[in-house]
Amino acid sequence: MAQASVPDLGSFLPASPSRVKINLLDITPAAASESVAAFLRERGEPSYRLGQIMPALWQAPVSSFQEVTTLPAALRDALDEAFELPRLTLSVHQVSTDGTQKFLFRLHDGQSIETVSIPDGDRITVCISSQVGCALQCAFCATGLMGFARNLHPSEIAGQVRELALLETPLRPTNIVFMGMGEPLMNWPAVDTALTILNHPDGCGIGARHITVSTVGVLPGIVALGQRPEQFRLAISVHAPSDALRRTLMPINVKYPLETVIRAAADFDRRVTFEYVMLGGVNDQPAHADELAALARACGAFVNLIPLHPGGAGDFTPTSAASIRAFAERLRRAGIEVATRKSRGKDIAAACGQLRVERLRRGANHPTDEDRQVDEPRAVGPGLDRRPA
Repeated sequence: MAQASVPDLGSFLPASPSRVKINLLDITPAAASESVAAFLRERGEPSYRLGQIMPALWQAPVSSFQEVTTLPAALRDALDEAFELPRLTLSVHQVSTDGTQKFLFRLHDGQSIETVSIPDGDRITVCISSQVGCALQCAFCATGLMGFARNLHPSEIAGQVRELALLETPLRPTNIVFMGMGEPLMNWPAVDTALTILNHPDGCGIGARHITVSTVGVLPGIVALGQRPEQFRLAISVHAPSDALRRTLMPINVKYPLETVIRAAADFDRRVTFEYVMLGGVNDQPAHADELAALARACGAFVNLIPLHPGGAGDFTPTSAASIRAFAERLRRAGIEVATRKSRGKDIAAACGQLRVERLRRGANHPTDEDRQVDEPRAVGPGLDRRPA
């Protein structure tokens, strides 16, 4: 009689759990340093290895630890098995005639976000996104047309700056503005971590006064930002000087009316900037300037007038340059400090959300012939300008 075969008992047992990789770019540099130091101790590696490894995260970024050739090959392999350094995929790179550069990055789940680099003399300001899309549906904003998909992780927020350092011709930002896709203060936990990464000496090393967070006026987030010890700057998207008008342009005003926003700005311990997009015949009349001056005076705000970028949402028309100058002069006569933002990157749809909206309309997820692929990303370094806090 044939003996029955005995099944492999291993097939009935759960697989032994594999070690989950730690994403070193999703945590603060201090936390990343602790994780790597513990890993090195576990392997019996000398402590000086930590100083060879940490710059690969943000200061002289790499795609994988295989590129850190000062390390032994076995240690490089072990680091890649234990830790992740996730990349964003550069899908489109466009360059304006004025030097503005626009980047469309594809994320791991197929979503995409925009980043803009704006040169101005010896300054390079990089505008980064904090969400995929936006739920706020401001009437004039292209990002609102695509709706809200999800929040970005810290590694996807600060990672936009990291990717610019990995270009064949690295970009070294001197200033960061959270004025790309999304409302930063509705993704506060991730933005909070990203701010630390951007500012930390072992991160991007960009001074806090060179980093601006822009919000429509999300009050809990304003309070949280103000409680941080660093001197991060705050910009508030006002765009209308009365609740009646602001409600028609920005639905969030129902939840956070101007009175509460102005009070939060007054309580913020650093000077606040008011962002004010100029909409022809809508919010650009002398009476609007007088109302705006009263709001700015109440909290000591600086006013930044923004010419409307063509290609946004709605049927708005730009205010003429002459009318913007007159509006600004009226504010100055009322004792308000004011500047008018230069309009940049018109030929590459550089206003936030425009490139992604355009490609969603076309159903395109990959570069087309008219997309000017100037640089493909590859690991080089050092790529980040380090500045004191």
